[in-house]
Amino acid sequence: MPFCTQCGSEVQPTDTFCAACGAVQGGGASAPEAAPKSASSRDPFEGLDERRAAIFCYVPLVGWIASIVVLAAERFRNSRETRFHAFQGLYLFVAWLFVDWVFSPFTHWAEPMKAISSIMKVGVFGAWIFMLVKTSQGETFRLPLLGELADRSVSEQK
Repeated sequence: MPFCTQCGSEVQPTDTFCAACGAVQGGGASAPEAAPKSASSRDPFEGLDERRAAIFCYVPLVGWIASIVVLAAERFRNSRETRFHAFQGLYLFVAWLFVDWVFSPFTHWAEPMKAISSIMKVGVFGAWIFMLVKTSQGETFRLPLLGELADRSVSEQK
């Protein structure tokens, strides 16, 4: 019985990969076989369809995490529409940060500006809810400015 060239575990003579460590074996079958999936190498998005992944990108205040995960995931690498939603959700979060961290601190000096800041926050939050609804209905809606940026970002990735 042969042993793995990497970790020393027992392997079958026809194995292309070691079941324990995944290392390529020299005496494998002529046709390449897929490596066995261990618990750590399994795709965490295996059961997640593209529409749900896109919806998660618009969850208010935390959708940016889903956007980054979608953009980094191999599963969605070729899904232009899902990547568009991830970029647009990320840019929507950046708009929220701009209003909350950059614009709002300046409103302490001018009382009328506080109302404008609040309206802008409600607007961004409303855009998140609007995009959640549109995306859950299977529609691709491009927000002004942010949609154009997301389109450019997706096209630059190819």
